[in-house]
Parts: sequence; structure tokens; C-alpha cells
Amino acid sequence: MNRLYHVPLSPFCRKVRLTLAEKKIEVELVEERYWEQGQDFLRRNPAGKVPILRLNGRLLSESQAICEYIDETVLVPPLVPRDPELRYEMRRLCTWFDDKFHQEVTSKLLYERVNKKLTKEGYPDSKNVKSGSSKIKYHLDYMAWLLDRRSWLAGDVMTLADLTAAAHLSSLDYISDVDWHRHEVVKDWYAKIKSRPSFRTLLADQVPGFPPPRQYTDLDF
Repeated sequence: MNRLYHVPLSPFCRKVRLTLAEKKIEVELVEERYWEQGQDFLRRNPAGKVPILRLNGRLLSESQAICEYIDETVLVPPLVPRDPELRYEMRRLCTWFDDKFHQEVTSKLLYERVNKKLTKEGYPDSKNVKSGSSKIKYHLDYMAWLLDRRSWLAGDVMTLADLTAAAHLSSLDYISDVDWHRHEVVKDWYAKIKSRPSFRTLLADQVPGFPPPRQYTDLDF
């Protein structure tokens, strides 16, 4: 059976989950306590990171590489543009969220508020939380600037860039760290993705000790 070793609120795992769901590829979800660095886990991925996808007997790692592999092997619906200019913009934005947004926002909010408790690494660092809460405003403003000029983040059709951004923002929405009232165009964009069938398993996530807020599952938030 195809299997995804994941952590429910990890944006990198969610990105792969959304891609699999868009392609209608069924997988068994297996939660991985990556911080314990068990031998079986390290055999699956010596880098010691999730997600890890077992697909058709192969073990795949690194979320961007996994998603592009899936897109190249299951053609419908296409998530990576065939045009070089559009493909560049899609990859640029995937890196923006997986690198810059993750470093400035996700790691400062989600990791401080949730991961530290799960991994028993202590209490949230208030300076990091304050920094993340400040920096997310800049990123939401940038998204609004893009969406004022395009139907989707990377162009006129939904791409992997949208799934990447939604993966990060949905993780933060689970802990009420996104101000959806800052830009109506960003809220409308998220509502479109949130209403897709591929999002249903994400909205069903429950992390022990961290109940989601009501708006997390509300499609009319």
C-alpha cells in the first residue's frame, strides 16, 4: 500500500498531502515522531526529515521533489506549468514559502507554540512568537499584491505554488495565527482552496492537546 509518513501540522507534509489528493492518489497516513530519530525512520530517510512517501514500492523524500515527481507521473490535473516562464514563477513562490515564509513565520509561530510542546523542548520563546506575528503581515501583504494582479499566486491557474502557500497558512490557521481580515483578496483565495475536496483530510486533523478553533473547519470563515 502507498503510505505517507508525516506530521499532521507540518506544512511540508500538508503540501504533499494536498498534491496527492488533487491527483486522487490514495495513501495510508502514518504519523512519524521524527524528533525521536528511530532506526526505522532513519532507514527510510537518512536526512531525518518528513515527509517520506512510499509510492509504488519506492521511498521518496523532500516535499518539493515529491510533488514535482507526482505531477510528472500523474498528469491530471497539472500542477506544474509546462511554460518555462510560468514554471519558474511557480518554483520561485514554492521556495518563497518553504524557505523565507517558513523561516520568518512558520518556525516562529507553529514550532514555538506546538512543536516545542510535542517534542518536550520547553516553552515558547516570546521573542520568536512576536517576530513571527509581525513578519506574517508582510507576507500577507505580498500575497495580496500578487492576487490583485493574478487569479492565483503564480498566474491564471492553480499551481503547486498555491498548494505550498495553503499548506503553511492552514497550519497557522489551526492555531489562529492568520489575520484573514487583513486582505479580502487573500481570504477569498484561501476560501477557494479550502473548499476543494483535496482539503478535507487537512480539516479533519486533530492534534492532541491543541484543539482547532471553530473557523478552521468553517468554509464560510
